[in-house]
Amino acid sequence: MLITDIVKILTDAGIEQNEANIEVKMLIEYYAGYSVADIIMGKRLEEDKLKLVEQKAKLRASTRQPIQYIIGEADFMGEKFIVNPSVLIPRDETEILVRKAVEIIKENRLKTILDIGTGSGCIACMIAKLTKATVIGADISFEALETAFKNMEKLGLFNRALFRKSDIFSMIRDDEKFDMIVSNPPYIPPSMKKNIQKEVTFEPDTALYTSDEKGLEFYEKIIKDAPKFLNENGYLLFELGIDESLEVAQIMKNTGFKNIRIVKDLANIDRVIFGQI
Repeated sequence: MLITDIVKILTDAGIEQNEANIEVKMLIEYYAGYSVADIIMGKRLEEDKLKLVEQKAKLRASTRQPIQYIIGEADFMGEKFIVNPSVLIPRDETEILVRKAVEIIKENRLKTILDIGTGSGCIACMIAKLTKATVIGADISFEALETAFKNMEKLGLFNRALFRKSDIFSMIRDDEKFDMIVSNPPYIPPSMKKNIQKEVTFEPDTALYTSDEKGLEFYEKIIKDAPKFLNENGYLLFELGIDESLEVAQIMKNTGFKNIRIVKDLANIDRVIFGQI
């Protein structure tokens, strides 16, 4: 079997050609230890390793399970994060949130950050890695926190990225104050679940869906209590769902937030919102 035959396994299952190429490259790198340079130079895959890559490609094709869950890791901002079905797979959109947070932290020399709904810990870990701030990642899922802790260990961020089991602010003490609160909350309305891409169904519902049809449930909950946990002029940042920016901005404004700004992604979609209390 050739590498092109393995790519065809994925394209025959309806996976777009370019995506299939990328995914087979990921499988070869992970399961065979071969880099793109090795392949370009004509280095041949050992038969047993090629067979293993083929098996994993067939698993991907038959189940449509995301390739990141199959190999157990995902690329995010130049690092490889451990992932599993207890956490969301980090996405490019979230990088916009992290980069804006890092920019604000550096400009204002912020020290204490709270990441609500930390999941894999990718936001908390990258903020800790790229700044001098200390970050607490909070999540309601014990399994997610286990994964986040492993990622913190992997990146050597001891005492810089900390994790706590908390339902939003439930386990944050009244006397704890932060310079910034950041969150990529669930924002998909339940009515959209029936049309969701097959791959997304493997990700945890609790990290994806709200109980309200506007997708604003968690924005409202976080915004309502955030002022109690923010220092004066502290920042609140969110990743945004599609067409939610104006309503989230209004909720923030009604709660007393000022200097509210929106950051667009490369597709010109409102992707991040932030403001100060």
